[in-house]
Amino acid sequence: MLVTMSKYAYPEVLCETEWIAENLNNPNITILEVDYDPENAYKEGHVPGAHLVWWKRDINDPIRRDIIDKLQFEALMSRVGATHDTELILYGDFNNWFAAFAFWVFQYYGHKKIKIMNGGRKKWELERREYSKNDPSTSPTKYIAKPPEEGIRAYMPDVRRAIEKAEQTILVDVRSPKEFSGEITAPPEYPTEHAQRGGHIPGAKNIPWAQAVSETDGTFKSREELEALYGGKGVTPDKHIICYCRIGERSSHSWFVLNTFLVIHPFVTTMDHGLNGAT
Repeated sequence: MLVTMSKYAYPEVLCETEWIAENLNNPNITILEVDYDPENAYKEGHVPGAHLVWWKRDINDPIRRDIIDKLQFEALMSRVGATHDTELILYGDFNNWFAAFAFWVFQYYGHKKIKIMNGGRKKWELERREYSKNDPSTSPTKYIAKPPEEGIRAYMPDVRRAIEKAEQTILVDVRSPKEFSGEITAPPEYPTEHAQRGGHIPGAKNIPWAQAVSETDGTFKSREELEALYGGKGVTPDKHIICYCRIGERSSHSWFVLNTFLVIHPFVTTMDHGLNGAT
């Protein structure tokens, strides 16, 4: 599936697999593969030159129920040799589920030069493009992050206000319909990773994150399709929108779509602790 990216609000946040294949030796970009399961993804082969970012170790704090802090982010960026001028290309398994999570975290700490490779591993593999098992060489840097951009992050008081002012704010639950209804408490893809309780936040609209991508190759749907998907549930640009899931990774994917990137919704945040932070 090939979507004309010029039809998106900000097509510059995406790049295609063909462009990556032609720029593997471009010294101005750094490629990061962000995986849920690096043993069966990155370590079995990755885009040549790509660094591994394991979401559980590199994006989430190992002890606190939170994303990495500023110092941890600086250590990650220094490890992959990034500076503020480095253009990062993110991609990963599961239709860029966790690549979008990393995109949100990197934006939160002020790194603006980022793109997502449209289609992720799925499209790269469907096109039978080159893979490598070699770890890239790099020269570590001393990266200093900017102060957190709190405007893209929602906390519990924000959610309470959203419930009280439903005419102004829409809560978007991006989990599967069975998780939304409370029939199951874990994502179908990861049946052992449960929410602390079933059901959803009162008044939330259920728009599963995966509906924004093509089942065929994992690329994002067209702007028209996305606007119809969200607009059909009342998610319109005049509303404040809070996306949430279980812990915040899937909601980052929907945030990427909505938050002035692919379609224009200027007031979007993600509840990065998700339901597990609300219990």
